[in-house]
Amino acid sequence: MPEVYAGRRARLRERCDAAGSASVLISRPANVRYLAGAAPHRAVLLLGPRDDTLLCPRAPDDRAGDGRPDEAVRVQVLPSPGGDPAVAAADLAVALGTDGLAVEEHHLTVARHRAIRSVAPRLRLADLGLCVEQLRVVKDEEEISCLRVGAEIADQALGELLESILVGRTERHLALELERRLVDHGADGPAFPTSVATGPHAGRRGHRPTDRRVEEGDLLSVCLGAAYRGYRCEIGRTFVIGTTPADWQIELYDLVFAAQRAGREALGPGVACRDVDRAARQVLRSAGFTEGLPSLTGHGVGLEIEEEPQLAPSAMGKLDACVPVTVEPGVHLPGRGGVRIDDTLVVRPEADGGPELLTITTKELLAL
Repeated sequence: MPEVYAGRRARLRERCDAAGSASVLISRPANVRYLAGAAPHRAVLLLGPRDDTLLCPRAPDDRAGDGRPDEAVRVQVLPSPGGDPAVAAADLAVALGTDGLAVEEHHLTVARHRAIRSVAPRLRLADLGLCVEQLRVVKDEEEISCLRVGAEIADQALGELLESILVGRTERHLALELERRLVDHGADGPAFPTSVATGPHAGRRGHRPTDRRVEEGDLLSVCLGAAYRGYRCEIGRTFVIGTTPADWQIELYDLVFAAQRAGREALGPGVACRDVDRAARQVLRSAGFTEGLPSLTGHGVGLEIEEEPQLAPSAMGKLDACVPVTVEPGVHLPGRGGVRIDDTLVVRPEADGGPELLTITTKELLAL
């Protein structure tokens, strides 16, 4: 993908040239990887007037999940592993004759900002803002392909777990097993900490697994994702353990399923982000659920598990084609449990078949 990375850097350089910055310092890891193809720990990327340099404390290692640097990017390993690549980049910018440097102020710490000032006091620093994050929102087909593979891995890991005996095992044990299965099937690792929630915990967004054991009649909510070549997807499902579901469990599940379907069907290029949230949220509100609902219905995914856009009541902007998002409504009833259903989809126009569903594990309420 050399030409892809070069094109991304060229688009960023055009924006910065227009703003009067001759060089750009990228420090946020996901942005470094997006532009250079690799992001070793603590690495930064300097886009200079002529050449681009990846500065890092150690050499990139694709086997360690760093990615492989674009051949057009020069790799400079610091002489001391304890050195700060951002400071070294500022020093290099001065040596190249740069007088203006755009930096990611939302990522740089105050301490690093001061350290850059100390080695380059005459360097004019400007805020790059969220320029790279904005470029990352719309994915190319190579990026979507990575997300598609990650979704297949997550589906496979979840499907295998559902074939095993669950009663008596702890949330923590099940989460660890899922993460092991993700790696076994080719993932870089989990896209985020796997959530397994049972009984009264079920349906909580972002629940951290505990030592509570799975019991007969429990609702079981699972949310996991695979990272593949740096790209991260997400899937969430809810099941009933070991028995025929109770009436209230069926009713709640059907409600959340209807809300999730409404959100999925609302996706499309040009649709306001808040309208997708409204479509899903209205289904829950019409059934009397107004308190304790998640703050958002979904979010973008990519090199980070939570990216723009946000599908939330106050979200601004509209969706574009080739934007991957989650749709993940849920309801949690304190003391009883709840339901969450979560898919990763890619926004596509109706002419191309509408939203592309990446996570395909059944959404039927299964009794395990």
